[in-house]
Amino acid sequence: MGNFLVWVIWIVAALACLGTGMAVVGFTNPFYSALSLIGNLASLAVLYLLASAEFVAAAQILVYAGAVMVMFLFVIAYLGGRADAPWAGGGRWLQLAALVAGAALLVEVVVALLLKAGGRLSDEAAVSGSFGSPAEIGKLFLTDHLLAFEITSIVLLVAAVGGVVLGMRSDAEGERS
Repeated sequence: MGNFLVWVIWIVAALACLGTGMAVVGFTNPFYSALSLIGNLASLAVLYLLASAEFVAAAQILVYAGAVMVMFLFVIAYLGGRADAPWAGGGRWLQLAALVAGAALLVEVVVALLLKAGGRLSDEAAVSGSFGSPAEIGKLFLTDHLLAFEITSIVLLVAAVGGVVLGMRSDAEGERS
C-alpha cells in the first residue's frame, strides 16, 4: 500500500511539473508565468523528496521558490504591464527559436525512450547513501561542478543588475512622458 501511495504522489508531482512547465512558457503575462514557475519548483521539490534528497528539496523551496522567484515577482510587478517591457511581443526569430528548442527537447525524449525500451540505458542507478546530503552537494559544488556553480552565480547577478537597470530606464522614460 505504501509503495502504491508513493507512485501516486510521484505521478501527481510529475504531471504537476509538466503542467506548470507548460504554463511557464504558455502564459503571455509574465506574472502568471512566474507563479507557474514557483509551482514547477514546488513539484520538483516533491520529486526530490521521493528520491530521498531532502536537502535538495528544502534548498529548492527556500532558495529558488522562496528567494529567487519572489525577487522575480517583485521585478515583474515593478516593470510589468508596459508595452516596452523586454518580454512584450517577440520577433519571428524568437518563435522560430522556441520551435527549434521544443523540437530538440522532443527528439531527446524520444531517443531516451527508445534507448530505454531497447535496454540500452541502464536502470541500475548508482546512487550512494549520501545522495542529496549537504556534505555531498557541497563536495560536488567545490569539485566537479565548480565552473557551472560560478557561472550560475554570475548569471543570477547579471539578471539582478539587469532588472535594476531596466527599472531605472523605465523610471527615466516615465518622467519624460
